[in-house]
Amino acid sequence: MAEKSGKAFDFKLFRRLIGYTNPYRFTFYFVALAAILLSAFAILRPLLLQKAIDESFIPKDSQLIVFYISLMLGVLLLEVVFQFLFIYFANWLGQEVIRDLRVKLFDHMLGFKKQYYDQSAVGRLVTRAVSDIETIASIFSQGLFMIISDLLKMFVILCFMIYYSWQLTLIVLAVLPFIVFATRVFQRKMKTAFEEVRTQVSNLNSFVQERITGMKIVQLFTREKIEYENFKEINEKHKKGWIKTVWYNSIFFPIAEMSSSVAIGFIVWYGGSKAAEGDVITLGIVIAFIELSQMLFRPLRQIADKFNTLQMGMVAANRVFAILDTESKINDLGQTELETIKGAIDFTDVRFSYVENEEVLKGISVSVKSGETVAIVGATGAGKSTIINLLNRFYEIDSGTISIDKKSIHDIDLKSLRSHIAVVLQDVFLFADTIFNNITLNDPDVTEEIVVKAAKEIGIHDFIMSLPNGYHYNVKERGVMLSSGQRQLISFLRAYVTNPEILVLDEATSSIDSHSEQLIQDATDKITQDRTSIVIAHRLATIKNADKIIVMDSGKIVEQGNHNELLKVEHGYYKNLYEVQFSEMKEA
Repeated sequence: MAEKSGKAFDFKLFRRLIGYTNPYRFTFYFVALAAILLSAFAILRPLLLQKAIDESFIPKDSQLIVFYISLMLGVLLLEVVFQFLFIYFANWLGQEVIRDLRVKLFDHMLGFKKQYYDQSAVGRLVTRAVSDIETIASIFSQGLFMIISDLLKMFVILCFMIYYSWQLTLIVLAVLPFIVFATRVFQRKMKTAFEEVRTQVSNLNSFVQERITGMKIVQLFTREKIEYENFKEINEKHKKGWIKTVWYNSIFFPIAEMSSSVAIGFIVWYGGSKAAEGDVITLGIVIAFIELSQMLFRPLRQIADKFNTLQMGMVAANRVFAILDTESKINDLGQTELETIKGAIDFTDVRFSYVENEEVLKGISVSVKSGETVAIVGATGAGKSTIINLLNRFYEIDSGTISIDKKSIHDIDLKSLRSHIAVVLQDVFLFADTIFNNITLNDPDVTEEIVVKAAKEIGIHDFIMSLPNGYHYNVKERGVMLSSGQRQLISFLRAYVTNPEILVLDEATSSIDSHSEQLIQDATDKITQDRTSIVIAHRLATIKNADKIIVMDSGKIVEQGNHNELLKVEHGYYKNLYEVQFSEMKEA
């Protein structure tokens, strides 16, 4: 897993990131070449200016003046062309890299265990996949190549300065160590500051995402003022994180500017006096040194700024790689591909805990025959839904075995396993899309004709056609345009069109109106026909006809049998539960 580095620059992380440019090696080398040429063109301008002053302006040679001006225009034109190519392809390279990285990250996240998402804030994951990866692009567009170009430029400038006048070069170099030291301190401080900024951005995104998603709860319990104050506090921390970066910038850049001005002052004083004495230092050299010293100091100051950009990108890369390095996947080592199954399910002494040493299932053993409808009932927290999660291998069991048609689910390919099981949950999730796409989940093999035929079979075609645009009605985010009962009906149809051998209904009839309940009951009767079905229900009236009813309490099976058998158990858990619900229905 990626770790925080206390170093000003993490070369190991940088090499890993640069590895993503390998498919675009030609573009990478071209951008690097353009950066080198830009540094060369920048050097030519002050040198041509020196030549023009000493060889044409002072002797007043008009032909040479035109010649040197033409040369400077030519160099300027080349610089403009390569600047365009550099900016375009550096940004293009950055966007290609982050596209690949984002696709890889999303693909990696698709395989995470459900437990990972149970423990991770959605806002933070969104930040990593969107804004953090976008920040990485700036490494290529504004950071890496610009720094390379500036370093090359500074090296070439120093060589030319030493060649023309070692005395004036010494004046410049006397100031340089101070700026280098200040730049080094600045880099370290800014790395720490940017890590704090990214942390606060994640916290802010997470807070806003959760409150917008849960706005109904916020308003129902009149939490607006409290959440407003909480948001102000988080936003204040975010502001302070950015202010720290502004503080370091406001100290560094004036110091760098002042040092540069001091060096220019000494160049003018010493070089001007030597030029006046007719020394080897000419007026053209003095003017060239003024521009060269600016060109030497300016990249050094800009390198600090570009290093900030590079650091932000590296901090973002560190966070993204931390997710890519996270091993939280179900071991998909099964070699068995299931073409068709009969649907017999066996749980043998299954133990499971979400938190270590806190068992949720305590040695469960259940056998479900092919085509049988089995209901699971029990109090909240008894472990009913956990059984469904384990059957689909959303979590790994601690011990015991779960098998389908006598084959352990660990020996079955994960995709193959889940393709034969359809689940209808109590809390139905619908995407901001059409009803048709929410049913098919964009599976090209499921046509509209298949969906319409299935809807008619389970009796919900008329309900769908009553909506504007029918099957192409957009239900908006999380299906807010539909009632809970209507969303449930859509989820039934979504399960039915997959034609699963095993069907799971996880409290699918709770918290809905009586009209929708009747539709759902009719749909249930249809889709459970001739297939293995597991029904988890609070309303016992909906499961009276189940072949077997399993009663759970505190992670254990306390009773098994059909409805009539369980009612005969004196002081039985199921009998007591049924009598309580029956009396409540009579009162109602």
